[in-house]
Amino acid sequence: MLTYAESLRLLFQLERLGMKFGLEGISRLLKGLSDPQEKFRTVHVAGTNGKGSTASMLAAMLTSAGYRTGLYTSPHLVRFEERIRIDGKPISKAAVAKLTSRLRKPILKNHPTFFEATTALAFAHFADEEVDIAVVEAGLGGRLDSTNVIKPIVSIITNVGLDHTEILGDTVEKIAFEKAGIIKRGRPCITGVQDPGALAVIKRAAREKKSPLVVATDFSVKVRSSGLEGSSIDYKSKDVGLRNLKLSLPGRYQLNNLAVALSAVEVLKTSAGIDVPELALRAGLSNVQGLTGLAGRLTLLQEQPRVIADVAHNPDAVRNLVHSMRGFKIEKLVTVFGVLKDKDYLPMVRDLGGVSSEVIAVAPRSERARSASDVAAAFQREGNRVRAALSVEEGVKLALGLAGNRGAILITGSHYVVGEAMSLLARKRA
Repeated sequence: MLTYAESLRLLFQLERLGMKFGLEGISRLLKGLSDPQEKFRTVHVAGTNGKGSTASMLAAMLTSAGYRTGLYTSPHLVRFEERIRIDGKPISKAAVAKLTSRLRKPILKNHPTFFEATTALAFAHFADEEVDIAVVEAGLGGRLDSTNVIKPIVSIITNVGLDHTEILGDTVEKIAFEKAGIIKRGRPCITGVQDPGALAVIKRAAREKKSPLVVATDFSVKVRSSGLEGSSIDYKSKDVGLRNLKLSLPGRYQLNNLAVALSAVEVLKTSAGIDVPELALRAGLSNVQGLTGLAGRLTLLQEQPRVIADVAHNPDAVRNLVHSMRGFKIEKLVTVFGVLKDKDYLPMVRDLGGVSSEVIAVAPRSERARSASDVAAAFQREGNRVRAALSVEEGVKLALGLAGNRGAILITGSHYVVGEAMSLLARKRA
């Protein structure tokens, strides 16, 4: 049997194979494991932004209601085990080693991608542990994503924006077509999509598959209080009315994700008999991070100076992040920003430049990273004070010196950047 370290080495070696779209590879792996994905119920979540937050809100509510709840998300920030959780607890190192040992022969024979192998591992773990339900986040797109082998009782499409355009298409309609690939015949779908063109594509796909579609965009919110600790709101939609609801995830943009998650709870009850009482709903939403391990969504990593991390990595996500940052009324903000080469980063630079007193440009440890000098030059053209750092670690240390005790630091642009920064700050605290 492989050790934990040997297991991770085998899995991460697969990253060199890059991405491969289609369901043949994952289907082959799962067949060798006796199709574990057929042994538990699932909810499938796709979308350009917000799918991790929406999946985590839903999982937190289901866990609070007493269901043994699996949660599969990607990528991880610090540790591989973050990707695969049951009731918020990450998969154990022993389970990773055991399951990777089961997959070793098919991996060496068939050369699956890293994501295919990880998805198979997650589904095998959920089956072994007999979860009641698993909330599964799609990796990229939906139609040809490895997670799309499941037959979910509910599908969710959070929103559609321009990201991964070289793979998914260069219009929101093309991208919506890929996301709509997770809709299953006769099974309900919930969406928070607002773009008319993208929504038309999703409605057409739902009609063709006779899938009841719930468009969760008609709701009202009165914000009682809002800050980095989360929000207290009064929420009202056609089916739900909740006063003084606490949501532990900060940021105004989370309210759209909340509407989708609450609609999912209603649909799960009516279509699958999965009931989440109001007390459990409130308990779950008031402690999403604690019940799911979700991090990097306006996450406060430390005080004095205040360090905030957010994994926003495309123009729409950064626009929402900047809107939230303006609401916090921070006087001096030092932004640490790094981005991957395939991202449309100039709109992100313009938006972040508008709220930043100073910028530290960084490049995460990835072959796909855009150079810090490229990023710095873009901020310079926008008139920002900017420095380029040799690494994320150096950039964070530089920002800590610049911010002093009274300023604040925002770390954003990529999961990779946030993950490296979180590792560094955890080591400093240890």
